[in-house]
Amino acid sequence: MPAENLSRLALIIRFLKPVTWIPVIWSFLCGAVASGIFGWSDLLGMKFILGMLLTGPLASGTCQMLNDYFDRDLDEINEPNRPIPGGAISLKNATILIALWSVLSVVTGYLIHPLIGFYVVIGIVNAHLYSANPIKLKKRLWAGNIIVAVSYLIIPWIAGEIAYNPDFTLSSLQPSLIVAALFTLSSTGTMTINDFKSIEGDRQVGIRTLPVVFGETNAAKIAALLINAGQILAALYMFMIGQPTYGIVVGALVIPQFLLQFALVKSPGTMDVRYNAIAQNFLVAGMLVCAFAIRAANR
Repeated sequence: MPAENLSRLALIIRFLKPVTWIPVIWSFLCGAVASGIFGWSDLLGMKFILGMLLTGPLASGTCQMLNDYFDRDLDEINEPNRPIPGGAISLKNATILIALWSVLSVVTGYLIHPLIGFYVVIGIVNAHLYSANPIKLKKRLWAGNIIVAVSYLIIPWIAGEIAYNPDFTLSSLQPSLIVAALFTLSSTGTMTINDFKSIEGDRQVGIRTLPVVFGETNAAKIAALLINAGQILAALYMFMIGQPTYGIVVGALVIPQFLLQFALVKSPGTMDVRYNAIAQNFLVAGMLVCAFAIRAANR
């Protein structure tokens, strides 16, 4: 539906892009599980509710609004019905919403744990680095996808662990840091698949994504390699921490993704959305399996 035909609430929700919250919420949940302290009873706790608000509509929503704000020229080409290029949200109102959401995000993070409030600031800075000129890392081939993957995976995962284990040490966080980093490698590949939908606009404004630089087929192959490599390394790490059963499960979850990648490489432009819709389920399942493995290893 064109943005101008939406109600004010629906317009704001569209501006916040709820579909993008899911991986960040999931990463926070994985970190909480890996802490070894989080349990079923915590699902109704205030800390968990604040964590879901933070990683969903607040911090993720802020970053999505920032991306739309700085990418409005690109969206005029690729997605002209988005709220800003469609004229439904003015730049002034977008600025007010972004400022308000930024403050709410930092405060909410601080209420969970002061260090998490600091992480939120890093995430918002990363969003500026990704989208805003003159740096605009999304123009710089690998850099854009990497910084998004870090913000989607490492930051919320570690935040989840810190939230439930305030007596953390660098040593206790090490397994989570390693696993989150390996899945960040995989997520860099999935971010590349997201770039297929905006090749035309990216070429026109000089954004050097992998599909623009290497072509769709080669970019799909690179993405598949990254996706598989990160998860296979994570599976091997499960063996290293003495959790081989979990490692076998994580490795098995790569198989359906690998099979889907044949169709992706054959037709990246038509399979990108379908691939992510199906394959991502196996990837995020592997994340949670690793979180349970870390939990088991620490007991």
